[in-house]
Amino acid sequence: MPANILIVEDEQIIAKGIENCLKGMGYGVAGLASSGEEAVAQALALRPDLILMDIHLDSGIDGVEAARRIQEQLDVPIVYLTAYSDDATLQRAKLTGPFGYVLKPYEDKDLQTTIEIGLYKHQMERRLRESEQWLATTLASIGDGVIATTQEGRVRFMNPLAERLTGWTQNDALHRDISEVLRLIDKQTQQSVGHFVQLALQKGETALPPHSQVLNRTGNHFPIDGTVTPIRQRDGQVMGVAVVFRDISERCRLEEHLRQTYKLEAIGRLAGGIAHEYNNLLTIILGFSEFLLMSGLPPALQSQLQQIHDAGQRAATLTQQIMAFGRKQWLAPSVQDLNTVVRGLSRMIKRVIGPDIELVKQADPALGLVKIDPIQIGQAILNLAENARDAMPNGGKLTIATSNVECTEALARQFVDMKPGRYALLSITDTGCGMSPEVLSHLFEPFFTTKGLGRASGMGLASVHGIVKQSGGHISVSSRVGEGTSFHIYLPVIDEELAAPPEKSPTTLKEQPDETILLVEDEEAVRKMTRIALEQKGYKVLEAADGREGLEVAQHYQGPIHLVLTDMVMPRMSGQEMAERLTAERPGLRVLVMSGNPEMIEAQESKPTPSTNFIHKPFSLVFLAQKVREILDKN
Repeated sequence: MPANILIVEDEQIIAKGIENCLKGMGYGVAGLASSGEEAVAQALALRPDLILMDIHLDSGIDGVEAARRIQEQLDVPIVYLTAYSDDATLQRAKLTGPFGYVLKPYEDKDLQTTIEIGLYKHQMERRLRESEQWLATTLASIGDGVIATTQEGRVRFMNPLAERLTGWTQNDALHRDISEVLRLIDKQTQQSVGHFVQLALQKGETALPPHSQVLNRTGNHFPIDGTVTPIRQRDGQVMGVAVVFRDISERCRLEEHLRQTYKLEAIGRLAGGIAHEYNNLLTIILGFSEFLLMSGLPPALQSQLQQIHDAGQRAATLTQQIMAFGRKQWLAPSVQDLNTVVRGLSRMIKRVIGPDIELVKQADPALGLVKIDPIQIGQAILNLAENARDAMPNGGKLTIATSNVECTEALARQFVDMKPGRYALLSITDTGCGMSPEVLSHLFEPFFTTKGLGRASGMGLASVHGIVKQSGGHISVSSRVGEGTSFHIYLPVIDEELAAPPEKSPTTLKEQPDETILLVEDEEAVRKMTRIALEQKGYKVLEAADGREGLEVAQHYQGPIHLVLTDMVMPRMSGQEMAERLTAERPGLRVLVMSGNPEMIEAQESKPTPSTNFIHKPFSLVFLAQKVREILDKN
């Protein structure tokens, strides 16, 4: 289809001649205009493919001004067809970006050539603009900041994300050195990073320096990574560089969270690994000191012995906290209403925090049910209340609130170890002194404390962390110095019925029991202490040092055996294997497993055996006697 051309010429005879000439060349004529104002109006109305514009027009605005006004509203190529070629006229005409400049008089072939080149140039420029717009839209949609520079490192282009990350608009940043716009500092030294553009120009594509942070125009800084790539022409000559970078704050946060998680798990495994030996030793210390306390020693010795026993109890508590931190604590989970658990603890919490701290409870009446060990979760709440008390030495307010929350995909990504779904949220907030970021980064580590030497074991919050994790939940903390602290415990909501309250049927110990107990324990001192305790209660006790010996003793004993009391981990044969074989041979045989090994506690939780009961070391002799009687008296 031939191009339609608008002719702007104030001499009517010349205009007609141009019209005839164009038609003879095969072009269409959109219209004729004899003044600048008429040219603007016809251009906007007719939208021609090209305009032949005379510069000198007798009335109104001249051709250069008419061209400027047209180009403000319309993308159309303009070719000047004029008798004027003085320098002043040429300079004015150049400002309108003409697609040709033909001097009168002219040859028809020169005019046609200029028109064709003008139309082609305009078409190419339009394609280039479309390509640039496509590229700009693409760069605007990607998740990275992009800055392009000249060979000297001056900014030529910024996509919107680069503008947002640096705080500079493209208009403000144009022609500035990129090191002024993309200000990089080293995270560790806080010193400015060297000129990365020159490095890329010398070596080719390079990564941004490690540990780089952007210090943006507003004074904020955040970690980034990215690349610097030279931009080359077809002949290989470098025109500049493209810097592609991204904010990695979230990635760094997640990596730090994972590092902290792995560190806590490693420490937990180490701590849990020593718990077994400690529990055996504490069983011996507590058991024999309990024997001596009941033996009627002189008061002075009784007092000293009581101190030994109390120290053993504190050590046992610390060991339990270590096991809780390592998520190896013995739990008895049941379906519970957290509101009920908190109400049941109210009196104890008030005693812990004292009269100078106000206790505020905000319970969601529609709170979902959770499956937890109420005793262990209660201990976690008391630990947090004690921490809050220490943070408010001059009084304050402690708020315990419950609510239902939905863990979205975004929240699950933030907390990493949470799965999307419904959670019951328990929030414990104080108005105390708050904590610095440095303290927060170590908060759940075992033996970390800010309370001073000898004032705390540093296991309180570590055990809270372990209890929550072992319960399938998540704990987070937010705090600022001088603004208080909030702990948030998320526990999965379950669709089960509320657990029935346990029946309270006190165990009555027989004065003259007539049952026989097979005691199997590889630790000689523990075995001796346990045998004495059982014999003092009137039981007949058969002894064995491991599972295989336990089988042999049982096979050679002709009378009935009513209960097997066995350790879990022993050489040659485990207590579990021995118990299974004996219960198969002796139907109705009761089993009580004892262990201080966290791994065995975990196994008992995950694979409960109907005929097997469990008691974890260290245990008191009174509790042992009650547990044995309870199992023997079961129907």
